[in-house]
Amino acid sequence: MVINDSAPVGDEVLAVRPELTDAELNELFDASWPEHRETSFAPVLARSLTWIAARRGDRLVGFVNVVGDGGAHAFVLDTTVHPDERRRGLGVRLVRAAAEEARACGAEWLHVDYEPHLESFYGRCGFRPTAAGLRRL
Repeated sequence: MVINDSAPVGDEVLAVRPELTDAELNELFDASWPEHRETSFAPVLARSLTWIAARRGDRLVGFVNVVGDGGAHAFVLDTTVHPDERRRGLGVRLVRAAAEEARACGAEWLHVDYEPHLESFYGRCGFRPTAAGLRRL
């Protein structure tokens, strides 16, 4: 499903749960995350509640994943915007679309963990800071 939002944008098109290849996701993540390693995304997407992708023409330029607990809680993961597309509002549009889709899927709470330098970004997406714990496994 293509999302038709009214925010001032370029020519990016947001879509809910579009088919995505490992090649295009790995290309986006390679450009965006210096420590990214080649990944098979099929197992990740198979367990996802939903995801939103942004394309400019045929090029994948943004992605956000949402996983759920099967109940009231959902979690934003892997918010990624290609470095060439940043600071134009695309990330906020992706996360807000993900929130709407999570709500449509029955989630009542949407969680996100982020590093301190991303607090203002996630604030623009509608999140408020909370205390959380994290343990590396």
